[in-house]
Amino acid sequence: MSRDQPGGKGEQTRQRIRDAALGSFRDNGYDATTIRKIAEELGMSVGATNYHFPSKNHLIQELYLDVQEAHRATAEPLLMDEGRLIERLRIVFSTGLDQLTPYHPHAGEFLSAAVSPRSPINPLSTESAEAFAIVEDLFAQAVSGAAGTGLPDDIRSLLPRALVLAHLLLALYWVYDTSDGQRRTRSLLDRSLKLLSRLLPLTRLPVLRGAVRDSLALINEVRA
Repeated sequence: MSRDQPGGKGEQTRQRIRDAALGSFRDNGYDATTIRKIAEELGMSVGATNYHFPSKNHLIQELYLDVQEAHRATAEPLLMDEGRLIERLRIVFSTGLDQLTPYHPHAGEFLSAAVSPRSPINPLSTESAEAFAIVEDLFAQAVSGAAGTGLPDDIRSLLPRALVLAHLLLALYWVYDTSDGQRRTRSLLDRSLKLLSRLLPLTRLPVLRGAVRDSLALINEVRA
């Protein structure tokens, strides 16, 4: 039976490797997690492990997906009960940080591995596109489902991707945040959302709308 068939032996083995890797990334960090150690833990050969995941970077992509799928599962029910735009954005930002929290002790290791533009685990890389798309869709839902925003259509369409990049910058700040519970990151988020709540209504003014639209379009080109 093929490893790609749901419920097949190959798929079960793949899931065991994935689960062991995700647990190791959470508990031991990026540096201490290796294909060899995972294989030893599962009583498998390195070759058998590599058959399902050719490198540790492939397992990191599974981690990205796991985190963002949990992000989506947490945020979407909360969005259903909130109509205000800024509070909907707060839900997406905050639940995203919540999912990252278990990895904070080792966050610097992941950043070091991902920071190079050539790294396949860079959040803006082609390999990371599926996880990126989940976050972008959450922000798109937050914007499109908000009641009475009065945002011009062009601003509304450009805003979600700019918000994803803001989320990545917030996560970068979070990596370096050594305050208890990363409270400084949460405070930065609160202040930023208050500022955004004052700025967004200004996009209705013709004199500012074009400048805001052009700025958002420029930001969107970061990951075209």
